[in-house]
Amino acid sequence: MNNENKEHTVDSKYIQQHLANERTYLAWIRTAIATIGVGFLITNLHFSLSEDFSEMGDILANVIGALSIVFGLATILFSTVSYFTKLKKINEQTFRASRGPIWILSTILIVIIFIFAFYLFYITTPFTVR
Repeated sequence: MNNENKEHTVDSKYIQQHLANERTYLAWIRTAIATIGVGFLITNLHFSLSEDFSEMGDILANVIGALSIVFGLATILFSTVSYFTKLKKINEQTFRASRGPIWILSTILIVIIFIFAFYLFYITTPFTVR
Protein backbone atom coordinates (compact mmCIF):
# COMPACT_ATOMS: atom_id res chain seq x y z
CA MET A 1 0.00 0.00 0.00
CA ASN A 2 1.25 3.44 -0.86
CA ASN A 3 1.75 6.07 1.88
CA GLU A 4 0.08 8.67 -0.30
CA ASN A 5 -3.26 6.84 -0.05
CA LYS A 6 -3.31 6.75 3.73
CA GLU A 7 -5.49 9.25 5.54
CA HIS A 8 -3.84 11.33 8.26
CA THR A 9 -5.90 11.62 11.43
CA VAL A 10 -6.02 14.46 13.92
CA ASP A 11 -4.44 12.11 16.47
CA SER A 12 -1.45 11.56 14.19
CA LYS A 13 -0.57 15.27 14.36
CA TYR A 14 -0.01 14.97 18.10
CA ILE A 15 1.48 11.49 18.43
CA GLN A 16 4.00 12.43 21.14
CA GLN A 17 1.34 14.07 23.30
CA HIS A 18 -1.02 11.12 22.96
CA LEU A 19 1.72 8.64 23.84
CA ALA A 20 2.63 10.75 26.89
CA ASN A 21 -1.07 10.81 27.87
CA GLU A 22 -1.17 7.00 27.66
CA ARG A 23 1.98 6.65 29.77
CA THR A 24 0.48 8.97 32.38
CA TYR A 25 -2.73 6.92 32.40
CA LEU A 26 -0.79 3.69 32.92
CA ALA A 27 1.22 5.30 35.75
CA TRP A 28 -2.04 6.24 37.50
CA ILE A 29 -3.32 2.66 37.06
CA ARG A 30 -0.09 1.29 38.60
CA THR A 31 -0.49 3.74 41.48
CA ALA A 32 -4.08 2.59 42.03
CA ILE A 33 -3.06 -1.08 42.04
CA ALA A 34 -0.22 -0.38 44.47
CA THR A 35 -2.53 1.57 46.79
CA ILE A 36 -5.07 -1.24 46.85
CA GLY A 37 -2.26 -3.75 47.44
CA VAL A 38 -0.89 -1.77 50.38
CA GLY A 39 -4.37 -1.68 51.93
CA PHE A 40 -4.70 -5.46 51.65
CA LEU A 41 -1.17 -5.93 52.99
CA ILE A 42 -1.77 -3.76 56.06
CA THR A 43 -5.05 -5.47 56.87
CA ASN A 44 -3.65 -8.97 56.39
CA LEU A 45 -0.50 -8.27 58.40
CA HIS A 46 -2.55 -6.81 61.22
CA PHE A 47 -4.81 -9.81 61.59
CA SER A 48 -2.23 -12.53 60.92
CA LEU A 49 0.80 -11.39 62.93
CA SER A 50 -0.69 -10.84 66.35
CA GLU A 51 -3.88 -11.08 68.33
CA ASP A 52 -2.72 -8.63 71.00
CA PHE A 53 -3.89 -5.48 69.27
CA SER A 54 -6.59 -3.31 70.74
CA GLU A 55 -10.06 -2.99 69.31
CA MET A 56 -9.06 0.47 68.06
CA GLY A 57 -6.16 -1.13 66.17
CA ASP A 58 -8.55 -3.60 64.55
CA ILE A 59 -10.86 -0.78 63.50
CA LEU A 60 -7.99 1.30 62.11
CA ALA A 61 -6.59 -1.66 60.14
CA ASN A 62 -10.01 -2.18 58.57
CA VAL A 63 -10.40 1.54 57.86
CA ILE A 64 -6.98 1.71 56.22
CA GLY A 65 -7.81 -1.33 54.07
CA ALA A 66 -11.20 0.05 53.06
CA LEU A 67 -9.88 3.56 52.35
CA SER A 68 -7.07 2.12 50.25
CA ILE A 69 -9.54 0.18 48.13
CA VAL A 70 -11.87 3.15 47.74
CA PHE A 71 -8.95 5.45 46.93
CA GLY A 72 -7.57 2.96 44.41
CA LEU A 73 -10.92 2.63 42.66
CA ALA A 74 -11.37 6.42 42.67
CA THR A 75 -7.90 6.79 41.15
CA ILE A 76 -8.82 4.37 38.35
CA LEU A 77 -12.03 6.28 37.68
CA PHE A 78 -10.29 9.67 37.79
CA SER A 79 -7.45 8.55 35.54
CA THR A 80 -9.81 7.09 32.95
CA VAL A 81 -11.92 10.26 32.78
CA SER A 82 -8.76 12.37 32.74
CA TYR A 83 -7.25 10.31 29.90
CA PHE A 84 -10.25 10.81 27.61
CA THR A 85 -10.59 14.48 28.53
CA LYS A 86 -6.92 15.10 27.73
CA LEU A 87 -7.19 13.14 24.49
CA LYS A 88 -9.96 15.45 23.30
CA LYS A 89 -8.21 18.61 24.50
CA ILE A 90 -4.92 17.63 22.85
CA ASN A 91 -6.67 17.22 19.50
CA GLU A 92 -8.52 20.53 19.94
CA GLN A 93 -5.29 22.25 21.05
CA THR A 94 -7.03 23.50 24.19
CA PHE A 95 -5.12 21.38 26.72
CA ARG A 96 -4.42 22.84 30.15
CA ALA A 97 -2.71 21.04 32.98
CA SER A 98 -5.09 19.89 35.70
CA ARG A 99 -4.43 21.04 39.25
CA GLY A 100 -7.62 20.44 41.24
CA PRO A 101 -7.84 16.65 40.86
CA ILE A 102 -4.13 16.33 41.69
CA TRP A 103 -4.63 18.26 44.94
CA ILE A 104 -7.70 16.19 45.85
CA LEU A 105 -6.02 12.83 45.20
CA SER A 106 -2.84 13.92 46.99
CA THR A 107 -4.81 15.09 50.03
CA ILE A 108 -6.73 11.81 50.26
CA LEU A 109 -3.50 9.82 50.02
CA ILE A 110 -1.90 11.97 52.74
CA VAL A 111 -4.90 11.31 55.02
CA ILE A 112 -4.52 7.56 54.48
CA ILE A 113 -0.79 7.81 55.27
CA PHE A 114 -1.49 9.74 58.49
CA ILE A 115 -4.05 7.13 59.59
CA PHE A 116 -1.49 4.42 58.84
CA ALA A 117 1.21 6.29 60.79
CA PHE A 118 -1.15 6.71 63.74
CA TYR A 119 -1.95 3.00 63.55
CA LEU A 120 1.74 2.02 63.47
CA PHE A 121 3.07 4.34 66.18
CA TYR A 122 0.23 4.65 68.66
CA ILE A 123 -2.08 1.65 68.40
CA THR A 124 0.02 -1.42 67.69
CA THR A 125 2.60 -3.12 69.78
CA PRO A 126 5.81 -4.18 68.04
CA PHE A 127 5.16 -6.97 65.58
CA THR A 128 6.15 -10.35 66.89
CA VAL A 129 5.81 -13.52 64.89
CA ARG A 130 4.32 -16.34 66.87
